[in-house]
Amino acid sequence: MSEEIVYANLKFQDSDKKEETQKSDKCGGKVSSAASHSQQKTVLILTLLCFLLVTGVGVLGGICMYHLILETEMIKSNQLQSVKEELQENVSLQLIHNLNNSQKIKNLSTMLQNLATQLCRELYNKEPEHKCKPCPKGSEWYKDSCYSQFSQYATWQASAMACSARNASLLKVNNKDALEFLKSKKLRSYWLGLSPREDPMTYALSEKVFLPEEFERSTDDINKLYCGYIDRLNVYYTYCTDKNKIICEETASKVQVESVLNGLPEDSM
Repeated sequence: MSEEIVYANLKFQDSDKKEETQKSDKCGGKVSSAASHSQQKTVLILTLLCFLLVTGVGVLGGICMYHLILETEMIKSNQLQSVKEELQENVSLQLIHNLNNSQKIKNLSTMLQNLATQLCRELYNKEPEHKCKPCPKGSEWYKDSCYSQFSQYATWQASAMACSARNASLLKVNNKDALEFLKSKKLRSYWLGLSPREDPMTYALSEKVFLPEEFERSTDDINKLYCGYIDRLNVYYTYCTDKNKIICEETASKVQVESVLNGLPEDSM
């Protein structure tokens, strides 16, 4: 009887131990599960922080790199601007230098042209048909004009056409040089490039300079008009259909320096 009681007590104790062990195991499992979940959160947070840190470092590095590149480009831009300003200044100085040289060359060219003209006049006075003469062959060079005289007689209109064919015109007394030329030559019966008139007149050649107007009339009208001609120191008007001698006037060309140099005697070179 006592053995059964002892056995029952042992079994009951064993049962209590099992229940305590099971309860202990259950509590331990719960604690272990909670700890594991907390560790995962910690790892996740640390990972996120690391990611944010790496990202921040990358962004910061990018910003630093951007500022470095920007600063480098600004330095290059300033250097280019300095080079540009220096080049502009050099170009300006070169232009001024070229302009000064151009003006000097122009002045020298003008002086050389004047010397060549003076020398050519001296050669022309000795040899009227010298190669340096800036006028057509057979014409007379006076001041800045060339005068060509023809001994044949023609009407005023025919004379004007003959001069036009030579790229010249009938002599016009429209400047003092022409007036001086007429006085020095004392020409007789040469048509002048004066505008035809409806009535005749006569006057002495004086210091007065005549400025003829352009002649624009039909061929029929000219038969009834009077045209002027020179006879010594007087100007007369007669019918335009009468005949007088022809004198043409044209502007002299520039004297060619080469023609003067080539025309000089060898002992003067």
